[in-house]
Amino acid sequence: MHLLVCGGTGCKASSSDAIVEMLKKEVAANNLENDVQVILTGCFGFCEKGPIVKVLPDNTFYTQVKPEDASEIVKEHIVKGRKVARLLYTDPANNEHVSDSKHMGFYRKQIRIALRNCGFINPENIDEYIARDGYQAIGKALAELDPQQTIDIIKKSGLRGRGGGGFPTGLKWEIASKNKADQKYVVCNADEGDPGAFMDRSILEGDPHSVIEAMAICGYCIGATKGLVYIRAEYPLAIQRLKVAIGQAREYGLLGKDILGSGFDFDIELRYGAGAFVCGEETSLIHSMEGLRGEPTVKPPFPAESGYLGKPTNVNNVETFANVPVIILKGADWYSSIGTEKSKGTKVFALAGKINNVGLIEVPMGITLREVIFEIGGGIKNGKKFKAVQTGGPSGGCLTEKHLDTPIDFDNLIASGSMMGSGGMIVMDEDDCMVAVAKFYLDFTVEESCGKCSPCRIGNKRLYETLEKITKGEGTMEDLDRLRNLSHVIKDTALCGLGQTSPNPVLSTLDNFYDEYLAHVNDRKCPAGQCKSLMQYVIDAEACVGCTACARNCPVNAISGERKKPHEIDTAICIKCGACIEKCKFNAISIQ
Repeated sequence: MHLLVCGGTGCKASSSDAIVEMLKKEVAANNLENDVQVILTGCFGFCEKGPIVKVLPDNTFYTQVKPEDASEIVKEHIVKGRKVARLLYTDPANNEHVSDSKHMGFYRKQIRIALRNCGFINPENIDEYIARDGYQAIGKALAELDPQQTIDIIKKSGLRGRGGGGFPTGLKWEIASKNKADQKYVVCNADEGDPGAFMDRSILEGDPHSVIEAMAICGYCIGATKGLVYIRAEYPLAIQRLKVAIGQAREYGLLGKDILGSGFDFDIELRYGAGAFVCGEETSLIHSMEGLRGEPTVKPPFPAESGYLGKPTNVNNVETFANVPVIILKGADWYSSIGTEKSKGTKVFALAGKINNVGLIEVPMGITLREVIFEIGGGIKNGKKFKAVQTGGPSGGCLTEKHLDTPIDFDNLIASGSMMGSGGMIVMDEDDCMVAVAKFYLDFTVEESCGKCSPCRIGNKRLYETLEKITKGEGTMEDLDRLRNLSHVIKDTALCGLGQTSPNPVLSTLDNFYDEYLAHVNDRKCPAGQCKSLMQYVIDAEACVGCTACARNCPVNAISGERKKPHEIDTAICIKCGACIEKCKFNAISIQ
């Protein structure tokens, strides 16, 4: 039997390492070392219910496990064959236990290709990757296919870049292959910087060998002998597992000189980023690896012609590479049968925000937002009403209820005023202020701008200042016109993708939530009650019994009144911290 314990960053932060140790201790105490293996794996995806322990071969799925539960799991399930009911997932639809993940709404509509090994293997054991057809694809390419035939398979599959641009992967490889040079490079972009995004990190933590194998295949196709993984230093677990995987691949002769006796040489090194969002853009990334400022350059020349150290360079992100080995093994027709006409395969999304099932999902292109949010995601937390979903991170836009039946693919999301991006998907409910949401993303963009071009450096700062003015109740109708006009100018004139897409949150909220902007400007009100400058705390004199709890807990002494008599709030002093509402037991305080 196997006890698989989620070892992704989220579950490790919730003591999954301690769970592993306790399970091993209990297995040893029951003399089961020869019959039961405890394995630390990558992310299972269902982060909302972590830490997760899966028991094989019966596929029992235990959720929210604590170290102290290890003894019961071993004694009841392993020794006596009785499942621990209190740790099983409870289906909210019928309040019944579900022991097999295949029957959970969260997994039912997922197709795991890029995530195929995450949660199934020990990412630090190359033998487990090989047991699931690992390194078969590079073997097939080297033994049976020439570089162009391999490229043709990727082209025919319809795989497009999963980093946000959506450029056809096979075509990108072909362009790099045709440029002649004494040295070429394969670069893996693991600089994942979107707020709420953890797709690439989870793949590297759970299945690093798939990326290593894909980079070697790409190197074979384009004639490169060196690979570089550009990864942000804030991903220590992913870095550790990559280092282990690279060392194992070298030891097995799958990296380095004369791979599999084919005469093909390829090796991989790591390069660390300091966490600059702009370095997700390939020319900025390349400059950073060269020790220069992470700033974009005008294209052409594209990296395929002149990239790292002026040599032809192919850049793909982690998720794109993770798809490659399985495409080589199962064929282009198999992969292209999944998805839509122009967007083939699956997409990994980090589902976060006001949603019941926060986690990492992989769904076929063409699935609707409604299916993702209300079936896989389990709907909105606390029974609240769905308001919007931000796809594509700071580069994307807010989509509303009218977009829920939109099939998710590259073209449909752009047509709706958003974009796929790298795969962040943040859900918002009725309590979110969309003006404040736009301001949040602009704040991020201003902070992350490299400052090289004026439209991004100055224009986004002016956008942010205008939004701040509106959320303070100081906006005018002219400000709304200025927001829209300036956004279009920035989109048309910024140097790189960061600047060109930065106004998307502003434009999409203006288009879909213009009434909220009008309320902030004309009525000096925030309908969602989130903008502090537009909030006013008021005590209902009839409901107030004069218990003084609010006055005693006000940090700025803004509340006055005698005991057993109605109190009052001095709005000029009130800092709107909410302490009074929290302490009032009579619901006498409201926000207006």
